[in-house]
Amino acid sequence: MQTASYLYVPGDRPERFSKALRSDADAVIFDLEDAVAIPMKAYAQEAVVAHLQQPAGDVEQWVRINTGERGIADLDAIADLPGLTGIFVPKATRTALDELATIADVARCALIETAAALLDLPAIAAAKDLGALAMGEVDLAADLGVDPSPNEHELWPLRMQVVVASAAAGRQAPIGPVSTDIKDLYGLSHSTEALRRAGFGSRQAIHPAQVPVINLAFTPTTKEIDRAEALLAQAQSDEGVWVDESGRMVDEAVLRSARRVLDRRRTN
Repeated sequence: MQTASYLYVPGDRPERFSKALRSDADAVIFDLEDAVAIPMKAYAQEAVVAHLQQPAGDVEQWVRINTGERGIADLDAIADLPGLTGIFVPKATRTALDELATIADVARCALIETAAALLDLPAIAAAKDLGALAMGEVDLAADLGVDPSPNEHELWPLRMQVVVASAAAGRQAPIGPVSTDIKDLYGLSHSTEALRRAGFGSRQAIHPAQVPVINLAFTPTTKEIDRAEALLAQAQSDEGVWVDESGRMVDEAVLRSARRVLDRRRTN
């Protein structure tokens, strides 16, 4: 099953950790960066370290570390903890990713949050053992001076650059951005479906109420699953290109799409 939803929880709010893990999110991101005020950074690190002492359950447990020296200290503190799945690297650069890789062998996701990162996407996506690229659009829009309209059309060219870079580097489908309007679940559903169609494989959330909407958008329908299974079953006996019962040509590209549909099935 592909991870569909990543829910942020502030690292300095340990009383919220259990709720986040019960939210049906596939992954929780314990945030040591933007969600934590500077005076609370040390406390947040201590709280997250204490939580990650126990092995993770069914929910992936990621940590968004800080940038620079503080981020290195974060990684030093959490790298060997049994509950850690990996880290999200804010304002990612190829240099930062390579440096962190020399400190600890942990899974990394690169947050694309700056104009410089957009220009360096091929190098960032090619970083050794990188898991995925993720959109950090609040910071990115601020860095570019972009004021997105309701349909977010200003952001789509940037999103597609990340999709292309991920595919070209052989990475998993990128992780979509958060929606800061936690009350507009209808809009969240619409925009998440658009992200899925555009090649994103998952999305970040900032509130538990957003998680079911994101999960649903990335979950294939029964009809989609049945068709994908039928195509792949037929491929066992047919070689090369053939025409299905509806008159549509089926080739390896179609089968690849069918496999992606089955990868998105949820088991819970």
